[in-house]
Amino acid sequence: MGAEKKWLYALFCAALVSFLIFLSSISGFSSSYYAFSSHRRFATPVNHGPGHPPAFAYYISGGGGDKDRIFRLLLAVYHPRNRYLLHIGTDGSEEERRKLGMLVKSVPVIQAFGNVDVVGKPDPVTYMGSTNIAAMLRAISILLKVDGGWDWFVNLSANDYPLITQDDLSHVLSSVSRDLNFIDHTSDLGWKEGQRVKPIVVDPGLYLARKTQIFYATEKRPLPEAFRVFTGSSWVVLSRPFLEFCVFGWDNLPRTLLMYFTNAALSQEVYFHSVVCNSPEFKNTTVNSDMRYMVWDNPPKMEPLFLNTSNYDLMAQSGAAFARQFNKDEAILDMIDQNILKRSQNRVTPGAWCTGRRSWRMDPCSRWGDVNVLKTGPQVKILGDSVQRLLQDLSSQSNQCR
Repeated sequence: MGAEKKWLYALFCAALVSFLIFLSSISGFSSSYYAFSSHRRFATPVNHGPGHPPAFAYYISGGGGDKDRIFRLLLAVYHPRNRYLLHIGTDGSEEERRKLGMLVKSVPVIQAFGNVDVVGKPDPVTYMGSTNIAAMLRAISILLKVDGGWDWFVNLSANDYPLITQDDLSHVLSSVSRDLNFIDHTSDLGWKEGQRVKPIVVDPGLYLARKTQIFYATEKRPLPEAFRVFTGSSWVVLSRPFLEFCVFGWDNLPRTLLMYFTNAALSQEVYFHSVVCNSPEFKNTTVNSDMRYMVWDNPPKMEPLFLNTSNYDLMAQSGAAFARQFNKDEAILDMIDQNILKRSQNRVTPGAWCTGRRSWRMDPCSRWGDVNVLKTGPQVKILGDSVQRLLQDLSSQSNQCR
């Protein structure tokens, strides 16, 4: 074996061992991992399970300088029945994380229900590297452990915003099987085969404390024969049963694919897609949609275009539950707050659970009643029709793992 191959072999082994060590903490994290945890005080009972509206676990992530955007997004998607984990990456300061925690604690209903946590020790995230999927899996494992009631996991970034109230989202998905996974996927890899899957990539963020970039090996690998690679959007709405399968791993498939995609570029665009479509237990639970509204260049670039007020009408009628991406404090966000969410500045989106009087000086959600009832709004029909179109034939070619 030549000197170069020996060096690459040693480096790949180190990366793999570091990654496995990193992930070994997934099922055994301590409470020191997430700081500023909100502790439940007096609150009305939250009922989960069959016969009650579904609940969601939100993982909201951002980088340095995103504190205010994360907090605004949290208020926009907040509901006492849900669970939330907020993450500012390693490029953010401890002071910024502390201030985000203080903002969270300043909201009375969040203090009362104790359902929001801020990550105190951030995960390293390298652009296009496998640290992205590692951070998401760790967030999922935390959310699984701290709350046994939620039904679907939703990942959002600081650049995202909802197009629906949580009451509307819960109402629409109340009539949907809770083992369904809303994930955009295809086995038609196209150009991604040669540029994303076959290249051997190492993410130094798995084993180095400082921030750096991924690098590529000189050789490429063939496509695997033991499983089929699927790709799609990195933005997902995934069911609790499927994520328990991924994290707790009673089958070897999730671990096998995780080891393979450790050395792939943008593994968050292939990992969950390939696991769900190669699993006999879950391959028939896919709905081929990420429930997001995005506008792309032609041909598409790495990221969608930033949305502005000119996109509002098409976006509001799209039937999507979320949209991306937005610049900070873009005017279109105020339009969504006013027209769809009915949310005032620095207040949570009101729902049926809010019982206070609505006025310029009083937050209607500073008082609350039964959090297990829902009140639908004008967007519920648009989202409902969109979901029904997706579910008309789950066995259709567009929904199947093909």
